[in-house]
Amino acid sequence: MNNFREVEVVVIGAGQAGLSSAYHLRRTGFEPERDFVVLDHSPAPGGAWQFRWPSLTYGKVHGMHALPGMELTDADPQRPSSEVIAEYFTAYERTFDLRVRRPVNVTAVRAVREGDDGRLLVETSDGTWSTRALINATGTWDRPFWPRYPGQETFRGRQLHTAHYPGPEAFAGLRVVVVGGGASGTQHLMELAPYAAATTWVTRREPVFREGPFSEDVGREAVALVEERVRQGLPPKSVVSVTGLPLNDAVRQAITDGVLDRQPMFDRITPEGVEWNDGRRVEADVILWATGFRAAIDHLAPLKLREPGGGIRVEGTRAVADPRIHLVGYGPSASTIGANRAGRAAVRDIRRLLTTEPPQVSAEVVAA
Repeated sequence: MNNFREVEVVVIGAGQAGLSSAYHLRRTGFEPERDFVVLDHSPAPGGAWQFRWPSLTYGKVHGMHALPGMELTDADPQRPSSEVIAEYFTAYERTFDLRVRRPVNVTAVRAVREGDDGRLLVETSDGTWSTRALINATGTWDRPFWPRYPGQETFRGRQLHTAHYPGPEAFAGLRVVVVGGGASGTQHLMELAPYAAATTWVTRREPVFREGPFSEDVGREAVALVEERVRQGLPPKSVVSVTGLPLNDAVRQAITDGVLDRQPMFDRITPEGVEWNDGRRVEADVILWATGFRAAIDHLAPLKLREPGGGIRVEGTRAVADPRIHLVGYGPSASTIGANRAGRAAVRDIRRLLTTEPPQVSAEVVAA
């Protein structure tokens, strides 16, 4: 007797991408718990937003696109985005009766080895699910990227990542080195400056600031570049790494005030701070790594989907190596509007898949 539950589709993750996918499944006739299930490891609705720092108010959030079928209206821009979006996601799940199961940790996804009928086994902290298709919408928040530099383990101060940033007040009177040239790094610096004793900004590459509005043409070009990377099986880059940083009035003022005075990447970390090969040194109490995230896809490792380049080759949202697997919110669909569109596209492809014969996957995948 099998000790697993059967559904047609498993959705892993209940952030923007997962909820969008669940909505489109529901809209096209799939019933939650009977035909599909949504598994989320977070303790409550809100996706990664629920873990954001309190000073990131909703008014500071750039490009938060509404979930399909339900607008986010009358949100107070002064409230923390973690509260606003968590409440919105809660209402969304309730309105469309998505019945998200949480907290559930997915540990592995495997192909059925014997008597293969095209099914996958999804192993979780709440038992095993058997499914014909899987939508992976796990995002990146659980995989903060920590670069390694010589002497890192000798530093006597505190090191932390954006994922654990508590807000600017925690750095009052401290000397802070902020590492990273993305949006988080610049936001941290601008928040920290009034509180910290001193801030130093270092990046590997010269930051590029973008003048003018973020047009649809610019967005399409950026998405196309990210999409080409995942099509080649390379790890995806963020869209902002392609578009550059928006140059608004607050950023211009921070540049004028010397807050956004970028220094090249240091060469080593010392017990007291950081130093460069030319002899320059900066003493620090804190190193804040605003160095981004990687896709949280380790649970897919048994399927051996990764290409030699380190990423999963994807056409649209479908993993090229296994048509049963769709990655939503991965690479070009990592933005909120991209996640909405990708959820719809994934469900359309899955409906087509489920009305045909069981998919043919490579012998390597089945034997994994």
